[in-house]
Amino acid sequence: MRICVAGAYGAFGLKHLDALANIEGVEVTSVMGPTKEKIEALAAERGIGHAGTTLEECVARDDVDAVILSTPTQMHADQAVTCLEAGKHVLVEIPMADTLADSIRVVEAQKKTGLVAMAGQVRRFNPSHQWIHNKIAAGELKVQQMDVQTYFFRRSNKNAKGEPRSWTDHLLWHHACHTVDLFQYQTGETASEVFGLEGPHHPDLGIAMDMTIGMKVPSGALCTLSLSFNNDGPFGTFFRYICDNGTYIARYDDLFDGNENPIDLSGVAVSNNGIELIDREFVAAIREGREPNASVAQVLPAMETLDRIERGFK
Repeated sequence: MRICVAGAYGAFGLKHLDALANIEGVEVTSVMGPTKEKIEALAAERGIGHAGTTLEECVARDDVDAVILSTPTQMHADQAVTCLEAGKHVLVEIPMADTLADSIRVVEAQKKTGLVAMAGQVRRFNPSHQWIHNKIAAGELKVQQMDVQTYFFRRSNKNAKGEPRSWTDHLLWHHACHTVDLFQYQTGETASEVFGLEGPHHPDLGIAMDMTIGMKVPSGALCTLSLSFNNDGPFGTFFRYICDNGTYIARYDDLFDGNENPIDLSGVAVSNNGIELIDREFVAAIREGREPNASVAQVLPAMETLDRIERGFK
């Protein structure tokens, strides 16, 4: 499997390069980034044969079977369609688009080409959330409420590496999409009721810096999500699952019970790295000729819910 990583020297591009190095039979043959000097230096450092500054250059290559897009959110939809139309399978980082219309466009392109198109909904793959999902599938747990906090201190436009960003992040489409998709995935239902509240917008960035989202599925399970770019403290997304048979707290790839006792996840997956697990699913789906977990079609209901929340902001 020969893969191109686009946006390779960004925070998540580097995580994908590290993850792919652990997957047997996978070779990164091309990397893409907008700055020639940076992308060529990264290719030389990693021993990658090709470095390009445009996606079109990379997808035209015969030694590229698939592409991982770790590029700015606003580019995702157009670039995903470009990859599919060039005959390349594609894994697009979250969100697959920042509008419902563009999300539908990506799904339609996948259906037309029949190629693998997957969204980077990594929460489905974190061992902590996999453990919960396996218990639900076995009938041992049922979610009654998910209480989720997504907190950052980001009053200037910087990425996960603390470097200046060329595009603007967004609490709803870029961050809430994780929880909206995960809540619907874990309950197996689409939200029947939603609401969203925005705090003040940043005077320069033009985005809400605080947000509250509520969701309910037909069975009655609830999700309460608080998001902030103003939180001066530990950052990340923290999930509390309140279930009929226990309470669980998920912090990325780690899981605890309601009293903060750690839960052994050693048998859940072949890795404890969610990025590696999503890349493994992408590669396996291509090799096996099947739809991946978190295909763009499976994730579309989350994008529809995000659109409903955005249209209902007060």
